[in-house]
Order: sequence, then C-alpha cells, then structure tokens
Amino acid sequence: MVMLASVLVAATFTRTLERVATMDPAMARSVYDSHAVQLVYEPPLEIDYKARPYKLVPGFELPEVSADGLTYVFRVKVKSEVEQRNLSTCAFGLEKDANHHCSTSTFDFDFTSADVVRSLERLRDPKVVSPNGWIMKDVDRMKALDAKTVCHFFPWLMAMSACGIRGPNGEGTGPYELTHWRKNHEMIFKRKSNCAFTSFDEVKYLVVDDVSTQWLMFLKGELDFLGEISRDNFDSVVGADGRLDPALGKLGVKLHSIPTLEVLHVGFNMRDPVLGSNRKLRQALNAAFDYPAWEKFYNGRILPCTTPVPPGVEGRLEDPFPYAFDLEKAKALLAEAGYADGIDPKTGRRLVLTMSIGRPNQESREAGELMAAFYEKIGVKLELDFKTWNAFQKAVNEGRVQMFRMGWVGDYPDAQNFLQLFYSKNVNPGPNHANYANPEFDREYDAAIDAKTASERNAHWAKCQEIVQEDCPWIFTHVNKAYSLVRPTVKNYVPTDFPYGVEKYYENAVP
Repeated sequence: MVMLASVLVAATFTRTLERVATMDPAMARSVYDSHAVQLVYEPPLEIDYKARPYKLVPGFELPEVSADGLTYVFRVKVKSEVEQRNLSTCAFGLEKDANHHCSTSTFDFDFTSADVVRSLERLRDPKVVSPNGWIMKDVDRMKALDAKTVCHFFPWLMAMSACGIRGPNGEGTGPYELTHWRKNHEMIFKRKSNCAFTSFDEVKYLVVDDVSTQWLMFLKGELDFLGEISRDNFDSVVGADGRLDPALGKLGVKLHSIPTLEVLHVGFNMRDPVLGSNRKLRQALNAAFDYPAWEKFYNGRILPCTTPVPPGVEGRLEDPFPYAFDLEKAKALLAEAGYADGIDPKTGRRLVLTMSIGRPNQESREAGELMAAFYEKIGVKLELDFKTWNAFQKAVNEGRVQMFRMGWVGDYPDAQNFLQLFYSKNVNPGPNHANYANPEFDREYDAAIDAKTASERNAHWAKCQEIVQEDCPWIFTHVNKAYSLVRPTVKNYVPTDFPYGVEKYYENAVP
C-alpha cells in the first residue's frame, strides 16, 4: 500500500535534478544545465508553455523578418532609451520602457541591446570556447554570409538556454536568482522581490542519485515532483492499463505521460575499419535488435525508433524501418556482410564488437547485457565498455569508440535539429558523433535548408531519412515516453519537452 505524507514547506517547490555543471548560458550543454539556467537567464524567445504543437512566444517580441528572410528584428522594451544596435543577422531594435511587467520578463538591470550583443557574441568568442558556438557559427555581425545562414529554424535557436541574456555583472532577467549552490548536493533559487506572478517563493533542486531514495522522498512529502519513475517502481505506480495506482490517486497525486523528443540509439563510429565500411553488417545489427524484448525491459515506457526524427515533429518520415527486428533477415545480412554465423573469416573466430556506455548504473548494465544477448543469437559477441560520463564523452568526441550508446534530446521541434546529427560538417567534436559522411545526404540536407516552402523542405527531409535508414549509422533503439508524478501541492503543471525554467508557471496549491 502506498502512503503519502503531507507537505511541510508549501512555498518551496522541490524536485531532484542531476548535477548541474554551470550557470553560464554560453557553457550550458546538458538538459540539467538548461533547467537551472533558464530560471535566471531568459533567451530572446520562449517556447509556449501550453501550446501544442509547440510555438514560439515573445521573450522580447516575436521577430520581424525581412522579405529575403535574412534579417530578424527583435524589439526589446527596456528602461532607458538607447540607440538601435545590430547583431549579426538579428537587428535588435530598442524602445523606451513601456511598463514591461514581470508577467513576461523581469528586468533588474538597465537591459539594453548591448547586453544582447555581448551575450550572443560570447557563444562564438574563442576565449570562451562555448560548446554552443554552433548556434552562431554562420552568422555575420550585420548580414547573412550567404542564403543558408538564417533559415526557417533560426528563431528556435533564439529560444535555447545558451542564448540567455546576461547583464554586465552576470545578472539575469528571469524571475529567480540563485542564492545557494552546494555542488553535487543542492541548488536554491529565490523569487525576485519585484516578481509577483510566480507562485513559489523558492525552487530547490536536490541531487539524489539513488532512485529508490527519490521514491521514498516523494512519498514522504520531501519532493513535489518526480520526473522519472524507475523500472523497479514502475509496476507498483502505473498499472497495466497505464493508469496511476488508485492509492496515489486518492491522495491527489497526478500522473502525466507524453512521448518525448528524446531519441535513443547506439551509434557506430563510421571511421572504424570493421563497421564503417560494411553497410550490410550495420543493417544486420539493426535487424537483430529485438525491440519487443527491449520494450518489455523498459515496462512499455518507450516507442519504436524508426527514424532519427521522433513522432510529432514536422517532416518525420512515417514509412516503416526496413531493418526492423527480423532474426532471419539479420542472419542473411550478416552472411552478406562476410560474417556467416558470426564468424570473422580473418580470424576464424566469432566477430567481437565493443559498445561503450557512460554512467554505469544498474539499468545501463542490465540494458547492455540484454543487447549483448540479442547479438548472441546471430553469433556476434558484444563486449561492454563502461566509462564515467566525462570519460565517455571525451572518448566519443575523440573517436576512440567502436559503438556507443547515446541519446539526443531535441533542442527545438524541427526535423533539422535531429538530421544535423548526420551532416558531414558536424562530425566530431560536433553533434555528428557517428562521423557519418554521405554526399547524397549532404545535398538533400542543404536543399532542405534552402527550401522556400514547408512542403518542399519536408520532401528533402524525407529523402534524408530514407538515406539514413538504408545506411544505418545507428542502431535505432527507441524514443522515450516521459512519466512524471506531481503532488497536489502543485497546480498548473503541464508536461513539456522543453521544461527549462518552467517552474515560474507553477502555482502553489497550498493557501
């Protein structure tokens, strides 16, 4: 029986969050960094908290776009009158203060376009070495370098945490300020005194590695929100019908579930001499991936991954994946690849492949062992190489892995954000960690960027996905479904793929 304790501190919203590495928007690279950064620093645009499909809303104002599509003008209402300044392809026009209230943004410093210029220029400053430099890499100070520089997805970039605007002394325009940070333990954000619309006075993030401890803390009332339900607890929380356990429901706990923009995969290093030049082998490894068993392992909390573009994103190819699970097909492809029955003809022994995994916890170990069991069935031995997350990232970026298990969380809901992972100009240390390079793919990708209409663009995106499906630079494993639990102390919670800084929309249900 589930027992739920009462809440002790109603004015504080408390949840767990993995380790935050930085509060500098330019240096933020993980979803955990983004959670914290956007409580304090607001980007020029925001993603609407409730609108589905997702749409942009003003952080400043929605941009005016020139007829040629190369100049975006953002109007910013500030406290003092300053001259108009231009930033790259984005001209940030300024107006005098027009009672810009906290309900949209909170300006605690004399916010000018100079702050916008400085913040975004830091992304490509060689002294800063921002991992988010790609956002501004093709942008000139006054105009586009070529017709591709600013395209249909550019406004989405302006809603990313990395574009958060900082004042001269590190100030932010968000409704909260960081008042306490004990690294690897907790972060506390206090609501600014001039911000009346945010209901919770305080937001607290706790680092709690053990999922069982997280669950107990939620039941005891020490957490208002649980963003992940562990495999071990899932069956006791969610029934076979997908509904919340009645005991929790009676206590006011709400269960939320949505498909996410998180695409999980096993990447092949295309520079590897065994895998990179043997497409049949990569196809065979996809066909041997037992998705039904994988789905059962994850308690049905996942969706099949048939293309790098997840469900719900415009431009997604809906055609079935030609190398979905089919054991006999996998064996036939393996023989065509030159490894009949899994035997390497060069050694006369079984083919041995190595998959690197970051964050070696119990779930990742069990998942790795399950995947190894899949390939036993076609005679291939899969060895698991566990590394710390930092060591894993370094090895992947340097190309010192053969196979690697990784996920990609969409920065914005556009097919380009996912297909850029296969563009040859983005190979390591860029987001194309598979080091995949196909001139045909690049031509279609460039054509999509240049397309003038959505239908034309989506036709090129479809071709890109067909090419990737045939080349198999990944093992397409799954798309995550997100399950979250919210206590009755919190109102106005809406699940979203972009939960960065959204605590400002939550309402305290305790009088």
